[in-house]
Amino acid sequence: MKHLDSFSRWAWLVFLGVLFFFGTAWANDGYPVAGLEPSVRPAGAPVVTSYPKYAAWYRHALTGVVKPYPASLRFLESQGPWHTPFVRPGMTGPYDIRNWHGSAASGTGQAAEKR
Repeated sequence: MKHLDSFSRWAWLVFLGVLFFFGTAWANDGYPVAGLEPSVRPAGAPVVTSYPKYAAWYRHALTGVVKPYPASLRFLESQGPWHTPFVRPGMTGPYDIRNWHGSAASGTGQAAEKR
């Protein structure tokens, strides 16, 4: 910013600060926010009433896990629509023990059968 004089630099920083602090308030107009009572669900907040898990969901969630499935995976039966890293691909390379990122034949991942 050598080409800007000190006033222009100051004005630019003020503009960015205003955008940073007030941008989220402008963007979230109309959405329910917990506000001062985060333990109380807002009146108009959406509610998930059911989360059916079909065979395809279980196949995806159990990628790279071989039968017999360990009893510790029974938590999948009560898994809801919230985020869980277990059903999403993680790191690549030698850390990909469930082979999410490549085929076992290509050598980019390590299948559970090879452990």
